[in-house]
Amino acid sequence: MTQIIKGGNLPLSGEPMRVAVVRRSGGAEAPKVDAAALLVDADGKVRDRGDLVFYNQPEHAGSGIRLLGETQGEGGIVADWLEIDPGRIEASVERVVVAASCDGGTFGEVEGLYVRAVSAATGAQLALYAVEDATTETAILLGEFYRRNGGWKFRAVGQGYDSGLPALATDFGFSASEEEDEPGDEGAPAPEIPAAVPAPAAVPPQAAPAPLAVEKSGAPVPYSGAPQPASLGRLNDLPREFGPEFPYFEYQGDGKEDVETGLTLPRGFIAVDVVKKGAGYLDVVTLTVRKRRWRQVVRSGMDDLRGVGVLHHDGQSPLRLRVDTRGRWMIRLRPVSTLRAFDGPVEGYGPDVLAYTGDETGVRFRFEGDEDKKGYFGVAAHRKGGHWEYRFSRRDRGRGKGDLPRGPRLLVVEADGAWSMEPRPGGGGGFWSRSGR
Repeated sequence: MTQIIKGGNLPLSGEPMRVAVVRRSGGAEAPKVDAAALLVDADGKVRDRGDLVFYNQPEHAGSGIRLLGETQGEGGIVADWLEIDPGRIEASVERVVVAASCDGGTFGEVEGLYVRAVSAATGAQLALYAVEDATTETAILLGEFYRRNGGWKFRAVGQGYDSGLPALATDFGFSASEEEDEPGDEGAPAPEIPAAVPAPAAVPPQAAPAPLAVEKSGAPVPYSGAPQPASLGRLNDLPREFGPEFPYFEYQGDGKEDVETGLTLPRGFIAVDVVKKGAGYLDVVTLTVRKRRWRQVVRSGMDDLRGVGVLHHDGQSPLRLRVDTRGRWMIRLRPVSTLRAFDGPVEGYGPDVLAYTGDETGVRFRFEGDEDKKGYFGVAAHRKGGHWEYRFSRRDRGRGKGDLPRGPRLLVVEADGAWSMEPRPGGGGGFWSRSGR
């Protein structure tokens, strides 16, 4: 039997294969799915950036793995095909991981997703794994071909990521950043960004969240749920249809709680300020009417967090949020028109959201990291309707460059420490750029 469930495996003959990442087309507004493959050594890491086969690097020189392109079949079936010949794979490669990324949505919105391997010679099916539990993921490890006792086997993995292909690749030791530094800049340290700066400009001064007083004992602070007095002056040039105007709403609590806001605001983006005292991971998501996790708003493992996230509201159902953390917290909803603009050099500390309304441009990124000079830094560009794509991603302290598409966009920053970014002349050409596709 060649169809297996998540976690299952089966032996292979070692013959040349063609591997398809298959789904059902959902029309022009459906998420765009791209197949990819990573060549991984015995340590579970790629050896260099050439070990990623994807839309901007469709062939691996040493092992002959190729991305053949997309085909369409009857009934709206779409497939991205990879060509893999186990006999040509370099001896230092222990696994070939087949993955997929999703642009403009999540894999929970992709119908009929599965990975299928067939014989290149006869077309006979060798392996099939159907993904049935995808939700908010924007990248997913579908399966892997791995060496075992002198032969090859296939394993169904089904591990999802909410942070796209760059973050997935980074978990396998991949980095494009070091090779994207400006000429003549090699080895120069990233400038020190004061670690104590809590992104003061990320929240308008008149609406800055009041610090939470932490008491060792005492009842949780109840939700206020009331509009907060604040000036609603616009701080950027985002189109008005990008997000509704409304008074600020503030909610406070202690530990893991579901927030029933009772708000049904017009469709569009909403900025979310977050304050958390003390240590511990924080995760804020929107909920469906059945109180299931739906969209990520902000997440961070930083201590004494003071950051910004964003959500896209459908304009129909009442807005529900889940705050999952330890200790006391505050969240505040405000219009995206009050976000600071990315129209020159900016600095921040932790998660943030910026408004971008310029033309296509290149960007220099610098990440100072956490107290150990480590952590994650990524920037995603969200467009009207809630569709988004990653534009930069790296692990640990350092710098790199990428590009931004023409605005208007919201730039959602995930960061475990201090960071900065600035426009650079030219633009385009970043490793993850989809320009020209």
